[in-house]
This record gives sequence, C-alpha cells and structure tokens, in this order.
Amino acid sequence: MTMSQDRRSFIGGLMLAGMLPGGCAVASPPPKIGGPWAAFSARFLSPEGRIIDTGNGGISHSEGQGYGMLLAEAAGDRAGFDRLWTWTSHFLSRTDARLFSWRFDPAAANPVADPNDASDGDILIAWALLRASVRWRVDEYARQSAAIRGAIRKHLIRRIGTRTVLLPGIQGFETPGLLTLNPSYYIWPALDAFLAADGTAAWGAVVSDGEQILAEARFGAHKLITDWIEIDTAGVRPARGRAPQFGFDAVRVPLYLAWGKRSGALAPFRDFWSDCLARHVMIPAWVDVTSGAQAPYALSDGGMAVADITLGRKPRAARGGDYFSTALGALAALAAA
Repeated sequence: MTMSQDRRSFIGGLMLAGMLPGGCAVASPPPKIGGPWAAFSARFLSPEGRIIDTGNGGISHSEGQGYGMLLAEAAGDRAGFDRLWTWTSHFLSRTDARLFSWRFDPAAANPVADPNDASDGDILIAWALLRASVRWRVDEYARQSAAIRGAIRKHLIRRIGTRTVLLPGIQGFETPGLLTLNPSYYIWPALDAFLAADGTAAWGAVVSDGEQILAEARFGAHKLITDWIEIDTAGVRPARGRAPQFGFDAVRVPLYLAWGKRSGALAPFRDFWSDCLARHVMIPAWVDVTSGAQAPYALSDGGMAVADITLGRKPRAARGGDYFSTALGALAALAAA
C-alpha cells in the first residue's frame, strides 16, 4: 500500500506552511464543524480548558486535549483553542521532552502521577497546532508544532528488523526484540500533514512501514485489527497479555484510514459492518478475533458514526453519549466535512 501522489505534493507542503509560490499567504480555511464542536465543548470543556472524560472518572488526558484542540481549530474557535492549549501546555508538558504526560486526575494528590506520554495525544496536539498556524497565521503555533514533531521523531520512533515503527509512549512498550504497538495511534491525516511539512526523510518510513503493518495486522474470521499488536522480526500478531479484541481503541483505525483517504485499507471493516447491517443484527462494540466472541451490547453512537463514514454514508449525529462516543461522532463529522 502506498500513499497517493497528491499527499506528497510540493504544493501541499506550501499550503501547510501557509504560503503559495511567490510568497502569497493562503486564506484561512472556513470553519467546518461549528455544530459538533459547540455540542462537544458545552458538555466536556471545563472553564479552565481541560476536556473531561466523563466515562473515566472525570480525568483528562492528552488524547482528549488533542481532540479538543483539533475540533476547536476546525470550528474556527480561537478562544477555545487557546484555552485548551494553555491548559495542556501548563499541566501536561513533560520537563525532559516536548511531549505530554498522558493522564491528569484532578482528584489525586498528584494529578500527573504517571509522567509517561501517549503518542496519539502528542500527534493530535502537534497536528492541531500545525493546522491552527495556518488558519490564524500564528508563527508560535508552527514553532510549537515543529518542536513536538521533532520530539516524537527523537523519542518515539524505533527500528525493528527492517521496519520503522511508532511507539505508543516513551516507556513500557519495548522488550529485547519485541515492540508493542497501538494501531489506533497511527493518525493518518496527521502523519500526512507531518510528511508534507517535514519531508520524506523525517516521516516517509513511519508512514510506509505503518501502512504495511496495518495491512498485515488482520486477524480472525473477519480479518479485523486488534486494539494492541506486537511486532518482531517474525511478524505481527495480537499483543500477548491484552484482550485480542477489535474494540474501543481499534474502532479509531477505520476513522483515521477514511480521514486519510486510504480507502483500500478499509475493506475488512466495511465487510464486517455491512454484513451485520445486511443480516439486521446488532453491530457489536467489540469482537474477540481469537474466539469469535462478540460484545453483548452495541457499538456506541460515536462508533456508528465511524461505521457510517467507513461505509460511505453521512455520519450520524451523536445523541448524548459519554466523552469518547461524542468525540468519535465529532471527529467523524470533521473527517467527512
């Protein structure tokens, strides 16, 4: 699987920099998703600028901050974006690298007890800043994004055998000869934007090898990917010690593939979800790729919005679910915009 030529184009890099040939500034893109962002922020954005995960005890995390920043930028909400970025930078920034601790628990004596990062949060924040630097022509956003992208390359990219891979975080995912990966941390439209901004030497192998890994990570009767995988020189398999499920993490894989215009890689998800619909059965929240067992409850509204765009349909509106479901719905709306 290879990237289409348009995502590698020179003009794409110039547009990300906010310029066209001759030094002419690109007009700020129009807001795309004011309605979904207004609904999401009204329920989950605190006055001080943190996104509250209502399904996880009211904590905040770098993922949610990145989602919020991305949605605020897409909606043209500069004040909301700045509030989110200020809180994120102040409370989650690591002191040893331009990355972000993954979890903030306001009820704990030490709200950031675990300094480890999550690379999806780092990527989302860097991408949101890059987009914001174009929309509002703010050089500082561009500088901060570049610093985060550099830290991701320095601390989170590894070679195993002939492959270049993205670690889920700085700590806890490496043993000799074996790496544990989270496929949903490959946020394809963000990685495409980084490739356009920084060039093939910086991101080309991450993108091309990541595409190949996802193509190989198809398990069970339905050829679905799992929330966590492990990789060594022998190949790719569901990660040992973790539930072998296409579940709450992996549902984001087709979201990012659709958003990143990788339609060919969507086939297993399209096939599984369209088969459920054709048989008039519930689309389950998770599937165990080893046993074939399925969740006794349905995919959330946000997950169904992901299924909608995977199947080429307009994503449904969220109907008041928790943080994660509502975030998925808003992101699906942005991906389809």
